[in-house]
Amino acid sequence: MSDDPPVTIQRQNPPALHPTPGYHHVTTVDSRRTVHLAGQCPLTADSEVVPGGVLAQVDQVVANTEVALAHAGATPEDVVRTVIYVATSDEPTLAEVWQRFVNSPIAAAFTTASTLVGVTCLGFRGQLVELDVTAAPA
Repeated sequence: MSDDPPVTIQRQNPPALHPTPGYHHVTTVDSRRTVHLAGQCPLTADSEVVPGGVLAQVDQVVANTEVALAHAGATPEDVVRTVIYVATSDEPTLAEVWQRFVNSPIAAAFTTASTLVGVTCLGFRGQLVELDVTAAPA
């Protein structure tokens, strides 16, 4: 049993800010330990970019994120910040990506402070999506 105090994560939406579609404007963490994942890419274990478009790539990013969080002793509920990068400026595509993430096995990760960004390009040829995650496990 640890003598460390429990992690406290508070997610809030100040009443003076616009309503959100599920995420929170402010996430406050009292923690002694944080986990910062490298950008999770849509790569297989063989370092190949998943074919099949952006939604297939989201599914691979979700799977990779589950593995990385578990390895660090964290869960999607422990996530305190996410940034989703999508190689598009098309708003319907951005919305589809958001919906795919918030309906995925790591959906709880997107109830916290989250940002969705359309970008020009990402690091691997053919890569359409990347996820940046910070967690504060107990």
